[in-house]
Amino acid sequence: MSATPPPRKVIEIKPAGDPEAKVYPRSVDGPFTRWRWFFVWLTQIVFYGVCWIPWDGRQAVLFDIDARKFYLFDLVLWPQDTIYLVILMIIGALALFLFTAVAGRIWCGYSCPQTVYTEIFLWIEKKIEGDRSQRIKLDAQPWNARKLTVKGGKHLAWSLFALWTGITFVGYFVPIRELLGELISFNAGAWSLFWALFYGFMTYGNAGFLREQMCRQICPYARFQFVMLDPDTLIIAYDDQRGDPRGARPKGTDPKAAGLGDCVDCGICVQVCPTGIDIREGLQNECIGCAACIDACDQVMDKLNYPRGLIRYSTENAISQRYTLGTVLRRALRPRVLVYALLLCGLTIATAWSLATRPVLRVEIQKDDRTALAREADDGLIENTFRLRILNASHVARQLSVGLAEDKGLQIAGETALTVPAGEYGSLTLTIRAEPGSLPQGPNRIDFQVSDRNDSKIGAQEKSKFWMP
Repeated sequence: MSATPPPRKVIEIKPAGDPEAKVYPRSVDGPFTRWRWFFVWLTQIVFYGVCWIPWDGRQAVLFDIDARKFYLFDLVLWPQDTIYLVILMIIGALALFLFTAVAGRIWCGYSCPQTVYTEIFLWIEKKIEGDRSQRIKLDAQPWNARKLTVKGGKHLAWSLFALWTGITFVGYFVPIRELLGELISFNAGAWSLFWALFYGFMTYGNAGFLREQMCRQICPYARFQFVMLDPDTLIIAYDDQRGDPRGARPKGTDPKAAGLGDCVDCGICVQVCPTGIDIREGLQNECIGCAACIDACDQVMDKLNYPRGLIRYSTENAISQRYTLGTVLRRALRPRVLVYALLLCGLTIATAWSLATRPVLRVEIQKDDRTALAREADDGLIENTFRLRILNASHVARQLSVGLAEDKGLQIAGETALTVPAGEYGSLTLTIRAEPGSLPQGPNRIDFQVSDRNDSKIGAQEKSKFWMP
């Protein structure tokens, strides 16, 4: 008989400390902090900069809700392309599942807007109020002229930054140059003004006041993250086998001789944590994986001439079973990680291919409602009238001509050429004529052919019905 497999080990999520205590994160430097600031700069350069890029006489990225068009550089998306937005959300969810299964809350620690804006607001706070100890002393002081000036200056800086963030956000839905001109001249529309102020206020409140409470109490991801973790997921981990028992000691003390672990119980790992948790108490749902505690602990280990890595990126199994780095990497390629990766890559490639091969021209055909399905003209010919709406989904104007894929003895009356601007609809009314009896009675399929007169590779075909009485 085969042996019964051992039960799956479940990650234990331990509660954090007092959620009501205000957190004063201490400044820290190190490789992970520098990586975090790299992503702060990267995300904000993209957010504040892309809306200013001109592209073929318009804004490069613009979600024009009034015109029902989304511009993404050369790509123009219409309401019919909503499926792409749905697919984009699915790709984002799959990417989040993959990153979480491999490396826990790495998204939260480095690129989440709440983390990014909290870092920026904390930087402003440190520049105006001082370091951690100075901020604690300032908050403990009674209100006086200096405290009022310092606090007022901080909130003014926060407000200006948040307001510019709100204006930039709206600038992706209303051309930002027009929006700024309207704001300066006090002619901004009510909805533009409302959303700029609303988004700015939310940025001010979330990054300035709620901060870690967003991660502790509000963010749903913190609540269900443990469902996607397993003992082989990379997390921020304290090596209790090496660090305990904790205790202070003079520099140069051999911890083994003193019956101590490597942890000197300095508490700096708690002081630098933006959510105020003690990582030494185990994995907690408030941990956002920012690795500030790793940078802080490594600096303490350097001063004591102890090896780095008392707190490090590792897995629960690696800590408890003393896995080597090679074993950790091999165990990272678990079945669900591979499934997430394959789904993500497959869906991304399919979406990119679909966008790349998306038709440039789209044709909608309607029978003219002002006439019957068919009528007899004065010269005895049978006529059907059609109205064509042609979408130019490209970023350049196109000169088009309309014809029939097969003439079947049919004649076209009316203008067959038109110019359609970039990202716009053009319309054309055509009358198709036929000799009586040249086609069977009832509906007969005909195919309209639309082609670019300057580019033979660009064209579209759409079917319709010619009615013969």
